Amino acid sequence: MALTKLNITTAEDGCVHLLQVTDTHLFADEQTGLLGVNTNASFQAVLNDIKNDGIRFDYILATGDLSQDHSKASYQRFAESIAQLQRPCVWLPGNHDMQANMQTLEQHGVLGAKQLISEHWQVLMLDTQVEGSPHGMMSQRQIDELKQALSEYPNKHVLIAMHHQAIPVGSKWLDQHNLKNAAQFFEAIADFPNVRGVVFGHVHQNYEFQFDGVAFIATPSTCIQFLPLSANFALDHQQPGWRYLQLTPEGRIATRLRRLSERSFLPDPKSKGY
Repeated sequence: MALTKLNITTAEDGCVHLLQVTDTHLFADEQTGLLGVNTNASFQAVLNDIKNDGIRFDYILATGDLSQDHSKASYQRFAESIAQLQRPCVWLPGNHDMQANMQTLEQHGVLGAKQLISEHWQVLMLDTQVEGSPHGMMSQRQIDELKQALSEYPNKHVLIAMHHQAIPVGSKWLDQHNLKNAAQFFEAIADFPNVRGVVFGHVHQNYEFQFDGVAFIATPSTCIQFLPLSANFALDHQQPGWRYLQLTPEGRIATRLRRLSERSFLPDPKSKGY
C-alpha cells in the first residue's frame, strides 16, 4: 500500500518553503484551557503573528496533537483557523488525537496526503500514533510504506515529519514517551543517505540536533511549553512558537524558529501533568 501523494511546486528560488505548526491541543469549547493556557486563543495569536511575519511559506505541516478532547468540533476549529493562512495544509496524528474524528479535517479543507513530491524533494508524513498511549510506534506496514517511498525517488532529498521523537531530547519524563521502535526506523532509512532531516512535535520545545548525518528538529507547541532537560514534568515560560523550513535544491534545510513576543500565555505553575 502506497502513501497518498501530493505534487507540490518549487518556488522561483528553487526551494520548497514550509511552515510547521504542532501540538495545538484544541477543544470543542473555545474557552477551555490546558494547564492555564487557552489553547484556542494562543493558536489564534500564533496565526496572527504568522500573517504579520512576512516570511514566505507555501505549504503547512501540522504535526499532531491538534486536539486535546478528540472532538470533531476541535478538528473543524483547527481547519477553519488554519485556512486563514491561505496555504495548503497536511496533517498527521499525535498521541492525543483520534484518527476516526480527524477525517473532519479533510472535510474542511485540510489535506490527507502523506507523500509530498517536488522537483528536488519529497516530504513524508509518518504516522507514529498508538491510539490511547503517549508513546509512539510504527507498524510494519508503515515501515514498508516508508521504504517504498524512499525507493521510489532515490534521487530526491527527503524530509520526514512525524509526531514522536526518534532520538532522546534530554528530558527523562518525555523520552519515555518516544518512538519505541526507533531502531526499525533508523534501519529503514539507513540505505538512503538522501534523508536530510526529521521534524517532529510532541516535546513542546525547540530542539535541533544532527545525528548520523540527519537533522532532527522539534518545534514548540502553539500553546504550553515543556521545560527542556527536565527529569520530571515541568512547564516552561517560553511563549508559543512555530517554525519555517526552507528546503534548497542542493539538499540543505534552513530553518527559522519564531515565538510570540509578548508574554501573554503563561501556564499555571501549580500544574503537575496533563
